[in-house]
Amino acid sequence: MNVNPWIITAVILVIGIAVLAFLYYKGSKMQKQQAEQKAKLLEAAQQATILVIDKKRMPLIDSGLPQVILDQTPKRARRAKVPVVKAKIGPRVMSLIADEDVYDQIPVKAEVKAMISGIYITSINNFRKAPVPAPEKKGFMAKLRRNADKAQENIDAAKAQQAKAKKELKKKK
Repeated sequence: MNVNPWIITAVILVIGIAVLAFLYYKGSKMQKQQAEQKAKLLEAAQQATILVIDKKRMPLIDSGLPQVILDQTPKRARRAKVPVVKAKIGPRVMSLIADEDVYDQIPVKAEVKAMISGIYITSINNFRKAPVPAPEKKGFMAKLRRNADKAQENIDAAKAQQAKAKKELKKKK
């Protein structure tokens, strides 16, 4: 049986393009969901004064978070390491999950005013007599993630400017 190599190459190319199109569609859909979830987190955030006892990156299973949270987490994500902060909020000692960008700024054994949404630390507002720790060395994937986040913020800002310019043009007409 003699098969033309151009046909094989064309079939592989079509399959590759279809896979890339699917991944692009799925990725943009997930990015929109993530942006919506982040907006909801920021809306529900409250300011609290916390005393940071300890902070570590550890798997979600070993983090000491309530069982309800572990049950809601997908199974593949339970073994992923997350930034966990053990803090005293009022009389209670709690385990909290910190945002990746905020985790490096949190000083250990210091009192901090933070914006907290549920068990998620979204930002740090005020340090009380605590030096900001030196940031940890970041790996390749963390740098890529940070660059992707910055690029997305730039795209969102550009879209907002375009929408504003279109509104101004409509007003002038």
